[in-house]
Amino acid sequence: MAEDAPATRPPDFEAYWTRVDDELARYPAAPAQDYNPLRSTAFAASFDLRLTSIGPYRIFGFLSVPEGSGPFPALLVTPRYGSVNNPPHDDDRRRYVVLTLMHRGQRLADRPFAAAFPGLLTEGIEDPNAYVYRGIIADCVRGAEFLHSLPEVDRDRIGITGDDLAIMTAARRPIFAALHVQTASLLFYRLMEARARTSSYPIEEINDLLRAHPEREPAVARTVSYLDPLHHAPRVRASVLLPAGDPGALDGPEWLHPLADALGGQTETYGVTHEGGTDHDWIDAWMARHLGVDLRPRVWRID
Repeated sequence: MAEDAPATRPPDFEAYWTRVDDELARYPAAPAQDYNPLRSTAFAASFDLRLTSIGPYRIFGFLSVPEGSGPFPALLVTPRYGSVNNPPHDDDRRRYVVLTLMHRGQRLADRPFAAAFPGLLTEGIEDPNAYVYRGIIADCVRGAEFLHSLPEVDRDRIGITGDDLAIMTAARRPIFAALHVQTASLLFYRLMEARARTSSYPIEEINDLLRAHPEREPAVARTVSYLDPLHHAPRVRASVLLPAGDPGALDGPEWLHPLADALGGQTETYGVTHEGGTDHDWIDAWMARHLGVDLRPRVWRID
């Protein structure tokens, strides 16, 4: 597939995701919010959160609420690809109500389904209605709904950070003021093109499957087209930050150009320096400005 010809949006794209929304609406979130004294501090209270998503399935989250009188700005951290997600950093806990989600199959949300890594990316992938990521997106949307509902949260100042899951969540629920896309971790963006350019996991899971079963490629391509952020991007209303990696890379500026053009919100790109502290501080400052909080740089500057 040519690099300038991304996958076609399925004709029933909106109907597919409307069915997910309708199914999620049938299940009350039934939140269980248990105070966790081990993670709580003088500046923020920590809670172990459980919510019901489609299935029904109980998902987990680390929830942190700053001490003091709110409402506070909030930050939703969507799950990374892997078995474990970490509690939020103290710098974020001091400034935001933070919810870090674990989707179905990940540690602390792995009963009755424990996801395999590698393996999750291809779980049920031949049928878009059976694909595990259909439920995972619903899990993220449920987390967004819960965060938005909290009385401690300033609903005009909610941010979201993550990979494709963050883009899709922001598209399905236009409640976010700012979206930071972790572009180096994108999985579904132009996936059938990306798989021809890399042998790195987790994208290599797709190549492993299709080497063994090449006849399944049309079905796989159809399923992942429902999750391509390119098709969700026009619904995004948040201000968006797209960090861009090196030219020629799968997070390079030319590769991300169609996504930047498709996003419905005001979009800004940032050329990453590959200096961890420098990049962190620039991105942190961007989100802080959009949500109206103090910057928390990790790199000390001496004038």
